[in-house]
Amino acid sequence: MTATVPMTAALALGDDALVLSHRLGEWAGHAPVLEEEVALANIALDLLGQARVLLSMVGDEDDLAYLREERAFRNLQLVEQPNGDFAHTIARQLYFSTYQHLLYSELAASGGPFAPLAAKAVKEVAYHRDHAEQWTLRLGDGTDESHERMRRACQALWKFTGEPFQPVEGLDAGFSGLETAWLESVGDVLRRATLTLPEGARTGAWSAGAGRQGLHTEPFGRMLAEMQHLHRSHPGAAW
Repeated sequence: MTATVPMTAALALGDDALVLSHRLGEWAGHAPVLEEEVALANIALDLLGQARVLLSMVGDEDDLAYLREERAFRNLQLVEQPNGDFAHTIARQLYFSTYQHLLYSELAASGGPFAPLAAKAVKEVAYHRDHAEQWTLRLGDGTDESHERMRRACQALWKFTGEPFQPVEGLDAGFSGLETAWLESVGDVLRRATLTLPEGARTGAWSAGAGRQGLHTEPFGRMLAEMQHLHRSHPGAAW
């Protein structure tokens, strides 16, 4: 382990990328159109690359990905949520990629241990964010059916959007400012998509989301079992 890398922060960022990469990979063979299958796969690969770098900063990337128990993962509850229909996947992408782009932009300029990774990854995440925004506009301002599905997806995932802005030990970022910028950006996209910010308090009693403390939602356990199955079934195997 590199002494200058905060382990808690590296695991938080790495687990976010790893878990969302796996979720997006689940669309392989199931995306609505071939072009989207390629796009989602590319985003998943970008995130997997980020996860490998981050986890390698604090240990063996394979062991950390495949041998940890559920409570040892520090990812946001947002990224572990099931894909649902395509609108749910896009809402999850809009919420997370907007957050990640703002965070990595700040980390890239910080000069801290995550600056080199963030400086490279922010270019990838800018595409992830644009992809999610364009689909939000397309679905929200599309047919009555697509509008309603997008509205429901944004509402269903809204309760998980407070957690990203809780401070993380070793992560030098202005979380209050990030949240303000995030709300402005997401709000603008939703308004242009003829949608509105979902209802729900974001201050005071806001409590949803404890993934950073190792408390995860029920779908995560099933996802983790699938992700780790091959490695645990054949320990020490090599291609």
